[in-house]
Amino acid sequence: MNEQNNKKKPHEESPKIAMGEPVVQVSAWKKLLSKRWVYPAAYMAAAAIILTLVWVYQDASQKPLDSTPASVSEDGVVGTQDLMAEDNANEGLGEDPAAQTVAVAEDLAWPVASMADVSVVKPFYDSEGSAEDHEAALVQYNDTFIANTGIDLARSDNESFEVTAAMGGKVTRVEEVPLYGLVVEITHANNLKTVYESLADVTVKQDDDVKQGAVIGTAGRNEIEQELGNHVHFAVYENDELINPSSVLPKNQ
Repeated sequence: MNEQNNKKKPHEESPKIAMGEPVVQVSAWKKLLSKRWVYPAAYMAAAAIILTLVWVYQDASQKPLDSTPASVSEDGVVGTQDLMAEDNANEGLGEDPAAQTVAVAEDLAWPVASMADVSVVKPFYDSEGSAEDHEAALVQYNDTFIANTGIDLARSDNESFEVTAAMGGKVTRVEEVPLYGLVVEITHANNLKTVYESLADVTVKQDDDVKQGAVIGTAGRNEIEQELGNHVHFAVYENDELINPSSVLPKNQ
């Protein structure tokens, strides 16, 4: 009996290593992770899962939202469509009718009520003009010749006439200058500005909004162009640079 027990005993004890410690059994997970193909396979599986989630998300985001408006339910709850219609109606009632009007682009007009009554008595000094054009566009003041910065309009009978806004805009300057008389400046859209000099009187004030063709004053005399009599000096600026008014005014006036 003892011999049989002695024979079984070695099988029940854990195997010993040289130092007398028991041998640690390697787990199945460690054996699996020790394989070279495990990590690449795990990486590929994770990538596949991520791509699948991305495709699902993109598919969901591309689906149109349900735009079917809700109706009024039996318990009196107002649906989406009715709320939107009510908001739009309220906005329409509160809007300024002028804000709904689309602004129409304007072209410059001659700064007089009737161009048939006046003519250009001194042209703009164009640096690219001929010598004859340059001579005609010089303004003599005492012993000095000055290049004309605009065009001068006058009647043949030397009578005064009404001066009008060449384009709608805001009056940004009203001033009396000793050499040039009363001066009105109007700023327009598209970086345009018009200046009216040699006025006898002015019917607008600074910050006024004026429409094209509105009377802003009457033609008068000034010190620097005495020989022209009653006239208006009309200048045009684009981006704060002087341009030839005749190049932007109607040709059929």
